[in-house]
Amino acid sequence: MRHEPQHSPRDLRCGSCLTASYGELPPAIGIHLLDFDLFQDPAHQDQALWCFEMRDAARPAVTVGQELQLNLIELRKADRLQQTDGALRAWITLFEHWQEEDTMAQIVDPPLRAALDKLKTLSADAEARRLAFVRERALRDERSLLKDARDEGREEGLEEGREKGLEEGLEKGRAEALRLTAVNLIHGTDLSDAAIAAITGLGVDDLAALRRAV
Repeated sequence: MRHEPQHSPRDLRCGSCLTASYGELPPAIGIHLLDFDLFQDPAHQDQALWCFEMRDAARPAVTVGQELQLNLIELRKADRLQQTDGALRAWITLFEHWQEEDTMAQIVDPPLRAALDKLKTLSADAEARRLAFVRERALRDERSLLKDARDEGREEGLEEGREKGLEEGLEKGRAEALRLTAVNLIHGTDLSDAAIAAITGLGVDDLAALRRAV
């Protein structure tokens, strides 16, 4: 990277962004909310908000500026210490006490109320969350099996013909992925065979056979 008068430390994070204007690059600031105490040393119990900046290992006093930051908020500790105020304190209270009706009744800020309503909506339907988790796990398994099938198809293709091997491998992996998805839905949900058939594309007879097998 050549030196230019308009360069700032934030350019370090985007040295490969050849189409971006250096003068328009925003700071790179990460904010992480932790629902546990990361720094548990007794000497660190009076601080819950941490800001880390890039600095030289040999000369810690030399930094690249405030454009690159990692901010950590230990929510439980911050709630105990009550050292913040304003909007930040309200958000901490929301994350730590959103199930307490009396405490939440004191929140009037529209963004906070919207976040609270969203949390209540998600928590009210535990079964929907469980089904979403099962479905997501099944989709991950399907993607993994399809990837294995592609890899297997490529290897077979090198020996027996690339196109034929890839096609057979994909078909085999797709069938196995659909079967595993159906098994997960049978075990993890109360869905009927007709509903699972609509999701996976398998026949009702096939699903009945799977239920007997598992």
